[in-house]
Amino acid sequence: MLRYTLMRLGIFVGCLVVVWGLVYSGVAPRGLGDSNGMWVVMLALVVSAPISFVVLRKERDRASVQVVARVDRMKSNLEANRNQEDEAADAASGKTSGTTSGEVPSEVSGDVSGARSRTA
Repeated sequence: MLRYTLMRLGIFVGCLVVVWGLVYSGVAPRGLGDSNGMWVVMLALVVSAPISFVVLRKERDRASVQVVARVDRMKSNLEANRNQEDEAADAASGKTSGTTSGEVPSEVSGDVSGARSRTA
């Protein structure tokens, strides 16, 4: 992931140098008034985005695989912690079996929304 970020930053810096050179040599137009620096940065962003999209495709795929693996690992750890907390809470309350967190007890009936009906 860090490699992809550094490569993308490198492409941006390269484009920034090229655009800056083109603006100061008069090939590309200058910004209005004091906006020249912002113009150069914005133009470098516009130029570097499609370049990095095409050139860094394989590196972006590698980075996304790493991100997906990290997210899956965190989800499994979170689920394990939830199950551990549920088991501890069940043991503390004296339950050995019963409903799981996703089930609704059979004693509960009525309106699902929780609103009471007004009957006179």
